[in-house]
Amino acid sequence: MLLRLPTSVSEAQEYMTEGAVPIGGATLVWATWQRDGFPDRSMSLRELPEANTIEPEALGAAVVLSRIDDRVPEVLRRAAAGVGTGAVRRTATVGGNIVGSTLRCLLPAALVLDARAVILEPEGVTETDLAEVLAKRHLLLSLRWRTPVTSNYVKAAAEPGGPSPLVVAAALHRVDDGRTLLRVAVRSEDEVFSESAECHGDAADAEDLLRTLRNGSLGRLPASAGELVGRQVTDLLARTADR
Repeated sequence: MLLRLPTSVSEAQEYMTEGAVPIGGATLVWATWQRDGFPDRSMSLRELPEANTIEPEALGAAVVLSRIDDRVPEVLRRAAAGVGTGAVRRTATVGGNIVGSTLRCLLPAALVLDARAVILEPEGVTETDLAEVLAKRHLLLSLRWRTPVTSNYVKAAAEPGGPSPLVVAAALHRVDDGRTLLRVAVRSEDEVFSESAECHGDAADAEDLLRTLRNGSLGRLPASAGELVGRQVTDLLARTADR
């Protein structure tokens, strides 16, 4: 297998045209390749500057999870810290987790940040939404978002070998017209649900917000997930009230 390591976007485009397969951190594809055979060409973005950024409002797809720190919002930092073991986090990448993984531990965090995806295609670099990236398995270069007022993330305990653990991510955003918007995303048994609701930013608003969320896709969640969502929403509103 020939591994390509582009150092520029134009090089990466060239290797894509050659048919090089993106490998991320290879934590997910290696076992499959050992079983089914290795591709002739592969490509890692670990030397590409555009894929290695860590900023308050951007995160590169080639960044390994162990490097994600307090330069990014809490929800994304805690999501990365909860993936696998330390050895996995030192190898697994943002792009591999979101695009290449069925678990997609970072996806709920990215959704509540209302993140946009910067992708690379043979024709050039463009920006799109996460739904299209997941549906078409685009080559992700980076994620971009606007800094939230506050955010949180929790991953429930799970039995080894059992179903994927329940994940709840939430964030409060100020929108352009001065309103405050709550975004919540939940991973439950490998499905991800997300909803948003306008709020007033105080603890008294929690029940109205939760009722609105339950009227959408979050109403399909089991009771245990609904309880965890309630605790996360209450926590966010309490933080806002204290400021």
